[in-house]
This record gives sequence, structure tokens and C-alpha cells, in this order.
Amino acid sequence: MSLIEESAAYRIRGGLPISGRIRPGGNKNAALPLLAACLLSEGEVRLENLPDIRDVRVMEELLFEIGMDVEAPEEGVRVLHIEKLKTSVLPAGLSGEIRASFLLAGPLLGRWGQAILPRPGGDRIGRRPLDTHIHALEQLGAEIEIRPDRYLMAAPEGLKGADIFLHEASVMGTENALMAAVSAKGPSVIRNAASEPHVQELCRLLVGMGARIEGIGTNLLRIEGGFPLGGATAVIGPDLIETGSLIALAAVTGGELRIEKANPKEHHRMTRIAFARLGIEWEVEGEDILVPAEQPLEIRDDLQGGIPIIDDGPWPAFPADLSSIAVVAATQARGTIMIHEKMFESRLFWVDRLISMGARIILCDPHRVVVSGPSGLHGQTLVSPDIRAGMALVIAALAADGESTIHNIRQVERGYEHLHERLRKLGAEIERIGVA
Repeated sequence: MSLIEESAAYRIRGGLPISGRIRPGGNKNAALPLLAACLLSEGEVRLENLPDIRDVRVMEELLFEIGMDVEAPEEGVRVLHIEKLKTSVLPAGLSGEIRASFLLAGPLLGRWGQAILPRPGGDRIGRRPLDTHIHALEQLGAEIEIRPDRYLMAAPEGLKGADIFLHEASVMGTENALMAAVSAKGPSVIRNAASEPHVQELCRLLVGMGARIEGIGTNLLRIEGGFPLGGATAVIGPDLIETGSLIALAAVTGGELRIEKANPKEHHRMTRIAFARLGIEWEVEGEDILVPAEQPLEIRDDLQGGIPIIDDGPWPAFPADLSSIAVVAATQARGTIMIHEKMFESRLFWVDRLISMGARIILCDPHRVVVSGPSGLHGQTLVSPDIRAGMALVIAALAADGESTIHNIRQVERGYEHLHERLRKLGAEIERIGVA
């Protein structure tokens, strides 16, 4: 059976403005490490504003399989507690569905002293080595054996604090090192740490549980490990990637959209600068972002008159997860621009689907595309390759003339909560068809 036959799909009729009010879901990239961190607590942890997405559900199943009690007293809320670990061996099937399964390495080693983790899953957007995680955990005292299909990890004498320099500012690598370090005996330093908002949320939860962490929001974290960790409550912040996606969607369809509780001053300063190069503007009203209707999208040359570039990088640079969204927005703006995705060498390989819809794009190499617009897009039958490219295709389909069908939407729904239902409330003609 082919991928198209076995997956659910979106049927979309484009050309309508997306307008109204919407509140972004909880940050997927915060929810997953916060769930993993619950393994460290000897008390109950209450997480609020959890997004109802596939990746979160898979992580909850993984935690349940190894002994975590997971209760859902109300929508978007989980209360988690573990007294006894049933197993330190993660099931291969569930682990292979999400990359975030590897986030359980740090807490399992830190509190329980052992872990067997299968190769994680996740988006196929290029090489995503786990070297940063492994080197950090080894410096904290873990013994790790790498096999073709799994990682055998143990800390027979417990973890001990260390001065760690991450060879890349990996978000998940920082999170794993952080969760291990708060359990290790003695002080630790994590240098070249990632500082994304979701890393900061993990730090704040751990502090609420009793951990001692200095330097939150910077690239240098100091941890005094070994203190008991108890219960805590955390409210997950808005998903900044979903917010950026919604801004672009409103701009390219011509609608007026209010995105509520989006934390624009903390999360979207660089996104605002990058999107302005495409002629996308918005207003900040308190914690809301208001995208005006019928913006004349026009690419702005740089100050010397050259072709402008939107490129990504570690926080607070433009987020790599918005690069695919920026490509679609560029197809609807007058002028020429380069999108430079520096982090993953396969993330831009999906642009052939946009070209089939009528976009004028040159794929220069695995990391760079040149886009000339505006292009009149037309409906097509498409297959989503990953979460962010999948959402980019949804945006393209809603901006296009005619009908599109997007298959393999399971990928999109790993990161966007009840997407078709929420977009319909904004005026989109979108229907979910096929099997679950």
C-alpha cells in the first residue's frame, strides 16, 4: 500500500482570506522536555496548556510504559507522578515515532542510573546526530555503548558534576545535559548552551522542582546538582512556530488576523525583522499580534540594493523551523530573495512541490533557495514530508487557486493542534479526509 493510500489527507480549496481571532497552542518544543523532566520529580508535576498533538501523546505513552502515572483532570492539563520505574528500556515502536524520545536519556540516567534507548524517530530533514547529547552525558559520568539499533547507558556510580562545552548549541542536547546535571552530585557548567524559549521553560520548571540553575536565557548555565526535586506546576507558553506560521498565512491570503496571547515582545522580534523583508507587517497590541488585511507584499532590497537574505540560526536568530514558511510567503511577494537554511541539509528538498504549484524557485544547493515572486499558485495533489514543510504546503494551498489535496498529514498533526478545525473557524475551506 502506498503512502498516499494509507494516510489521511487535507482537501483544501484556496483563494479565501484567513481572518478572525485565534490563540496559538502550547509550545510543542517546550511540552516534550517538560514531560521528560517529570521523571526527575519525587512529587506530582502539573503541566498546563499542553498541546493536543501527536508528539505529545506519544511522549505520554512512553512515560506510561516505563511507569509514570499520567492523569488528565481537564483539557490541556496533565498531572504526572512516578514512584517506581517499571523498566528503563524504551519500546522501539513508540521511540521510533518521535525524536524527542531521546530526551528521556538525561532524566533516566540522572534519577535511575540506567537507560536503553532505541534510535529515535522524527523528521527526515538531514543528518541529526546525537553526538552532542552523548558527549555531554559521558562527561557527567555516564557509560554509553552505541549499537546499530540502540544506546545502552548506565551510571553505576551516579552522575557527577562537570564543566561541559557543547560543540554545537543543540536545543535537545542542552536539555538532556541540563536534566542530567541537576541530578548529578556537585556543580556543573554548560557552555555554548542553547537558550531558546523552550529551554528557558525547562529551566524554570526544574527550578520550581527545587533545582539550582543560574544563567537562564543565556548560553552559560551553572547548575548546583544533587538536590532533591519535588512537585511543581508549569504553564507552557504559546508556540512561537505556530504563531509565525499563522502570521504568514494571514499575509499571503490577505486576511486580517488577531493572534492572541502570542508573547510578541519576547518571541518574535527577529521574526518581525525577517518577515519585514517580505513586506509582512503586523501591529502589537498588548500580548496580541494583529496582522492587517491586504498587505502589499513586496521584498525589500538590502541597504546597498542587493538581493536580501533570510537566514536562520540559534536563538535569538530567525528560527530554522520557520524557514519553510518563509519560502511560501516569498512566493507571494514581489521581488527576489534568498532563503538560507543553515542547519539541516535536506529541509529544503520539498520545494519541488511548490514549483509544481507554479512557484518560481531555484534550489541552489541543499541549504539555499532563491525565490522570485509573486507567483500565481494553483491547486495540486501533494505529500507532506515533515511537520514544517507540511504546514508550509497547507499555507500554499490556502493561497492557491483551485483545490489541493495534501497527504501524509500525520506529519503536520505532530506539531499543529486540531489544525483543520481551527482554520475552518477562520474562513478556510479545509476538510480532513481518509483514515486516521
